[in-house]
Amino acid sequence: MPDSTLLAQIAVAENLLPARMQMAFTLGFHITLACLGVGLPVLMLAAEWQFLRTGDTLWRTLARRWSKAFAVLFAVGAVSGTVLSFELGLLWPKFMGIYGSVIGLPFTMEGFAFFFEAIFAGIYLYGWDRLPPRVHWYTGIPVAISGAFSAFFVITANAFMNCPDGFRMEDGTPVEIRPLTAMFNAASGAMISHMLVAAYLVTGFVVASYYASRMLRGQNTQYHRRALTLALLLALPLVPVQMMIGDWSAKVVAKTQPVKLAAMEGQFKTERGAPLRIGGIPNERTRSTDYAIEIPKFLSFLAYSDFNAEVRGLDDFPPEDLPPVPIVHFAFQAMVGIGSLMMLIAAWTAWHGFRYRQWPASRWFLLALVAMGPLSVVAMQAGWVVTEVGRQPWIIHGYLRTADAVTDAPGVWTVFAVTMLVYATIGVGTVTVLRQLARLPIEPSTD
Repeated sequence: MPDSTLLAQIAVAENLLPARMQMAFTLGFHITLACLGVGLPVLMLAAEWQFLRTGDTLWRTLARRWSKAFAVLFAVGAVSGTVLSFELGLLWPKFMGIYGSVIGLPFTMEGFAFFFEAIFAGIYLYGWDRLPPRVHWYTGIPVAISGAFSAFFVITANAFMNCPDGFRMEDGTPVEIRPLTAMFNAASGAMISHMLVAAYLVTGFVVASYYASRMLRGQNTQYHRRALTLALLLALPLVPVQMMIGDWSAKVVAKTQPVKLAAMEGQFKTERGAPLRIGGIPNERTRSTDYAIEIPKFLSFLAYSDFNAEVRGLDDFPPEDLPPVPIVHFAFQAMVGIGSLMMLIAAWTAWHGFRYRQWPASRWFLLALVAMGPLSVVAMQAGWVVTEVGRQPWIIHGYLRTADAVTDAPGVWTVFAVTMLVYATIGVGTVTVLRQLARLPIEPSTD
């Protein structure tokens, strides 16, 4: 009979795919809710502040309706976030078992931030008509701040997985642990900034997309115009900011994870003056990226601020340490492509606003906004694919392989199937409730 070690190895091999699929699906589900949970409180506070400033009750109506949507998304996000926490321990026991003492601090702090947010969210939601208007507005500020801090702490943990620091390994055990150094490693600043701005961008464009679609259907009321204005004021100014942060992030990746940069760009050969590639299909047989538009020397400049800098190619790394190149490359191209569309819309809006002192009102502009709602979510998801798949085959880059961290317990395929069913039910229920909230009559009159 096979010994226990062989059986464990077989179980690990069978569990790796469903464990990775479950983690990818649940993370993708949760991160969309998390973005809206970070951004919606800002819009709620902005609308309610306009009510306090002007006394116009239509602003209060807008804030209150948004708060109902936030309540639904917060509740579902709390459930999906809790599932992710359990998955880290159940599906990847060696990750927390070995490195929990190094990176446990941000997970603990995220828990405090979440409870802080939950307490004040309850007060804010319950306090309509029960608290003085200005006091009620003040209770929403901790919701917005703690939501951002929840994302902050989670991203520091993910940054550690991509750029581990703050410890030294001795006989397979972390020693000389420095939790703050682990949290604030070389990748933390860029990753935190990139994700927080992405959360506000996604919220702004998703909300703008909804109200633009209503306006295209003839509901061009003051209520819809005000909602669209606040959403665009949140999203559009952050587009150029995100482009600059993206450049910073690429430089950090070039320094800390050169193999990920090579996969992002389809750079197979190490060369000086490496070109920036737009599009293209990585061909792992010929070790080239076919059909790409190449801008000479521009990758070297973007990565190292030097047109003649050397960029390491995929061929420089052991084959067993390479990520799935096509997936990473296509995801990166999708993220950058959609970001470029955002920049065009921001420029279009800025030019029109400067010339005519108002938003563009054409059908084409509204159609572009409708498209940017789902596309912004795709861009955010593609960014996470680059981050997570680009780190493979490591769960902690350079220290712990994903295949070595997965559980050897039985039944992972069954858990994955049940999880998919539960999440499908939750997803349908969430959309149904939000659609019902959107159908509620708007009071007072919006004309």
